[in-house]
Amino acid sequence: MCSHCEHNHNEHGHCEHNHSPKIIFKIAISVLLLIIFMVFSPEKIAGEKFSGAVKFLEFALCYIIVAKDIVQNAFKNILSKQLLDENFLMTIATVGAFGIGEYPEAVMVMVFYQIGELFNSFAVKKSRNSISELMKMNPEYANVVRDNLILKVHPSDVKTGEIIVVRPGEKIPLDGIVTEGFGSVDTSNLTGESIPKELAVGNEAVSGCINLNSVLKIKVTKEFKNSTVAKILEMVENAANKKAKTEKFITKFAKVYTPVVVTAAFLLAVLPLLFVGREPLVWFRRALIFLVISCPCALVISVPLGFFAGVGAASKKGILVKGSSCLETLSKAKIFVFDKTGTLTKGKFSVSKTVPASGINKDELLKYAAYAENYSNHPAAQAVKAAYIGEIDTSKIEDLKEYAGLGVCAKVFSKSVIIGNLKIMEEFNIKVEANNNVSGTVLYVALNNQYAGCIEISDSVKTNAKDTILNLKKFGVKTVMLTGDREFAAREIQAQTGIDEVYSNLLPNEKVEAVEKLMLSQKTGDTLVFTGDGINDAPVLSRADIGISMGKLGSDAAIEASDIVITDDNLAKIPEAMKISKKTLKIVKQNIVFALGTKVLFLVLGAFGAVTMWGAVFADVGVSILAVLNSLRMLYIKRM
Repeated sequence: MCSHCEHNHNEHGHCEHNHSPKIIFKIAISVLLLIIFMVFSPEKIAGEKFSGAVKFLEFALCYIIVAKDIVQNAFKNILSKQLLDENFLMTIATVGAFGIGEYPEAVMVMVFYQIGELFNSFAVKKSRNSISELMKMNPEYANVVRDNLILKVHPSDVKTGEIIVVRPGEKIPLDGIVTEGFGSVDTSNLTGESIPKELAVGNEAVSGCINLNSVLKIKVTKEFKNSTVAKILEMVENAANKKAKTEKFITKFAKVYTPVVVTAAFLLAVLPLLFVGREPLVWFRRALIFLVISCPCALVISVPLGFFAGVGAASKKGILVKGSSCLETLSKAKIFVFDKTGTLTKGKFSVSKTVPASGINKDELLKYAAYAENYSNHPAAQAVKAAYIGEIDTSKIEDLKEYAGLGVCAKVFSKSVIIGNLKIMEEFNIKVEANNNVSGTVLYVALNNQYAGCIEISDSVKTNAKDTILNLKKFGVKTVMLTGDREFAAREIQAQTGIDEVYSNLLPNEKVEAVEKLMLSQKTGDTLVFTGDGINDAPVLSRADIGISMGKLGSDAAIEASDIVITDDNLAKIPEAMKISKKTLKIVKQNIVFALGTKVLFLVLGAFGAVTMWGAVFADVGVSILAVLNSLRMLYIKRM
């Protein structure tokens, strides 16, 4: 626990509660008193006889003001058998400095240490704010309609199927479908995009968004515990549990490093006396300087902070990362594998071509097809109905029969209509002109058991897919696409996006096998990233080294199976995530090399008496501050 509050420390012993004003006040008072006591000599106040005692008491007062919490933490850690942390090192070094009469130096060591803690507090707060923006989307209440009354209840008390009312300025508390109203919602907390999204009747409303300008009535489709906002908040809160290998190494390193340097400091104070036999204060002073220099603050603060800042920078852009380990793994990616439908393509089918047989025109062919497909929920059927402009008179549809995986048969305007794939045509012995050189799905239509033509349904490539692949290739990675579509369709997408390799005609289990083969082909240490829509691709997302889920905010599978969730459907954020991971690792490595290099140099110089107590302070606090400032650069990363 923190010595001046009831808040828990993080794993490195630094209080997570914000005490910046209190620290600033203590530093200011201590420094002010220190200046006064150094200007007004104690001889003038107490006379020469008591000047030593007065001087000691004056500087002790300054020391207690600025160092009380650090000393208390050191003693508490000793009692709980957690020895040799930075609190212990700073306490023993400064108390020792008092013992040899270095009063101002002892006080200033603690002042600078507190300044370092202040910088760390500011840096953590800055990084945490980036992530805490997501926490603001947590709804506090829901307006539910019951017995013609609008009741304000906690979102967890609302059941699926109930109607909630969301007024302008309120958060959408639960996932659902808009049943009444039209307006705009702010999705920036979820997606990082500032452009509002319009919602109309029938549209899906995602929890965590803010209603901007009109009253919306929404039918709840998910309980609060399964809602988008609850899943995302749970993921963000648990992100700190997934520590990177580098971060774990630094924690273990500090546990070994600190006892070693304390032992070295002890030997530095004792061994020279055995061989030289004189000037014990000189070696004791060097040992104290050695202890101040050795404090591992720069490492234990800046390395986790670097990863934390990376996760924060990603969240600001609508990229939710499930922990620093995911960032570290992503930075080593050499193969990026993409699902096709809904990832590289829009996932929305439309009629791209209508080819009627002789004796029938395009409008007539489309009309019969739309009537026959009227009751089907298949994406291809929806595309046909969307392409037909007229209204469908359902009284003209009779004897409807659906053949699973094949198509449908019906009587439309007293004519027999068969629509579906080649297999259903073969079932009814209808000769058709088959064409496999198409990029989409082909629906064949027969009227009164005679071939009437075909309708091509296709999915279009996302506008930024080509740029995304190009930007990824700048990192020297290989790009691959997996799809269940025919080879011709896969090659069409490859030509439009510039992707390196394609694997077509794959079943879901074959996608997992393809990913495993690609993973085996990699060098040791390299990683593979799979990007999918998070629903049908959940097994592959789980199998890959890193799974990135595109959009599909309402999908539990997307959040559970993937390591990184891109909260909108923007492909461009994948190279952004890669850029953030690379920069995070670069900054972390810079901090490690800088901190260790400076420590080793100053420790050697300190052992030979070439560094004063002020130099020791720079080697400790100065390095920590510079490393923290370096970590903060992550929060200002520019878009690609």
